Amino acid sequence: MRIASLPISVVAARLLPTRWDLLVIPLLLVVFVVLGHGARQMAQPLTALDIAPLTLDARALPGYALRTTLRMLAALVLSIIFTFTYGTLAAKSRRAGALLVPLLDILQSVPILGFLSFTVTFFLGLFPGNELGAECAAIFAIFTSQAWNMGFSFYQSLRSVPRDLDEATRSFGLSAWQRFWRLEVPFSIPGLVWNTMMSMSGGWFFVVASEAISVGKTTITLPGIGSYVALAIAERDLAAVGWAVLAMLVVILLYDQLLFRPIVAWAEKFRFEQTASGEVAQSWFLTLLRRSFWVRWTIAPLRRGLRRAMRRRTVLPHLVTVQPEIALSTRTVDWIWYGGLGLSAVYAAWHVYSFVFAELGWLDVLHALGLGALTLLRVVILIVLATLIWVPIGVWIGQRPRLAEALQPVAQFLAAFPANLMFPVFVVVIVRYHLSQDVWLSPLMVLGTQWYILFNVIAGSTAFPGDLKEAAASFRVTGWPWWKSVMLPGIFPYYITGAITASGGSWNASIVAEVASWGDTHLVAHGLGAYIAQATDGGDYPRLVLGIAVMSFYVVALNRVLWRPLYAFAERRLRAN
Repeated sequence: MRIASLPISVVAARLLPTRWDLLVIPLLLVVFVVLGHGARQMAQPLTALDIAPLTLDARALPGYALRTTLRMLAALVLSIIFTFTYGTLAAKSRRAGALLVPLLDILQSVPILGFLSFTVTFFLGLFPGNELGAECAAIFAIFTSQAWNMGFSFYQSLRSVPRDLDEATRSFGLSAWQRFWRLEVPFSIPGLVWNTMMSMSGGWFFVVASEAISVGKTTITLPGIGSYVALAIAERDLAAVGWAVLAMLVVILLYDQLLFRPIVAWAEKFRFEQTASGEVAQSWFLTLLRRSFWVRWTIAPLRRGLRRAMRRRTVLPHLVTVQPEIALSTRTVDWIWYGGLGLSAVYAAWHVYSFVFAELGWLDVLHALGLGALTLLRVVILIVLATLIWVPIGVWIGQRPRLAEALQPVAQFLAAFPANLMFPVFVVVIVRYHLSQDVWLSPLMVLGTQWYILFNVIAGSTAFPGDLKEAAASFRVTGWPWWKSVMLPGIFPYYITGAITASGGSWNASIVAEVASWGDTHLVAHGLGAYIAQATDGGDYPRLVLGIAVMSFYVVALNRVLWRPLYAFAERRLRAN
């Protein structure tokens, strides 16, 4: 790409646009102009929301779709930054992991409405009188529906890097910085890419709650597909619901073709295997970018800079220098660290206790625990059913890259389908046939979270080393022995990551699923999700805090009793070596 030493005529000829440049440059300009227009609208005065109120006119949907897409992309960028920092600290530091991993369990269980309840006022205060404050609150809410899954995926990948590859990098004298960028990050890319797609779709699932913000007496409706859906449901406008579904489909297809499919095709080179794959994912847009001289010439300095940064033998300085004569033993430091964590937990629990019991009593706590047990039963049953259905399907899809490529946008659309759009069907059927809302509202909980299992299983199956599959074929291992000894152990770490996030996501989705409305018809199932939703709508903060605390308790207990032992088993016994 060096052209400085060439004759001027040759340089001019090289800089002339090729046919590929003429195709890709206008497309990129259109994308940048549209995104810039949407970003400018997000910084208008807050009074603009009153001047141009939300409408169900389908002609307004393109603008609403652009605003929603910008919020989700902004949240995705924040989620990627969070993933690389949080996941690395949790995986690399034993003491930090003792705090960060349980904290991640709690954070993924805290309902989106719980975050909105305590962040709307803060963000509005940062940008008084400006729409940007409400936009930041919505972006943060979407971030909380994306980040935890990606963080768990990256953490799992860092913890399951094959030992022989790690030993090889150490034998070559690579520093910790070089090992991170040249081994650990590339090894984690396939799983992280699929979980990023799932997180993007998960953001759609909660986009209604993030754009139609209603916390106590504070109500802010941002232009977007989510708020459009909320208004259509309130006015029982089936045609508007249909237009919203169509707009979602178009947006998902666009960012699938322009963003995720190129990333999936690019990530193929990071698959861990010793034999060449028979089929690889392809992307027409990635091909255009690679063939465009202007694009390659523009990003060449950035690529060189990143390569130099990743190859540097960076040595992180010690934060604290301890003199040998006063050095503390590792056990003493552990006691101090874990003791500090324990005291912090007791301090936080005491504040929650003081706030809740200022207005509530132990009967309210027992009531919330009982409702939590009902939601726990729903979560366990639904996760078991989703596992039985989607693990075989995910393996089947992952073993066929061309099929995975074709089904990728379909899976993203199904995963993005908000539970609110199913309210008309469920409410009408339950009322028409006098069904139990405690039973038949339950499927709405897993409508968006079951895809965490599918996407992670597809990622595990896609990343499964081809040489191991060929070895199994050469030894004629088929049928149940193939599942038991080859594939299930290979995808088990990925499945556990998906199951943990699906479990936490199901708790979160219960806020939406246990309370369904269609016009003036309201159905409420008995459960902790409905309890939190009603407390949020009523601005009842003591019950809201109690509900979140009880939900966090159940999620952490389930993870400690079930998921974490399985996670440790996957790390110890099922690592590819």
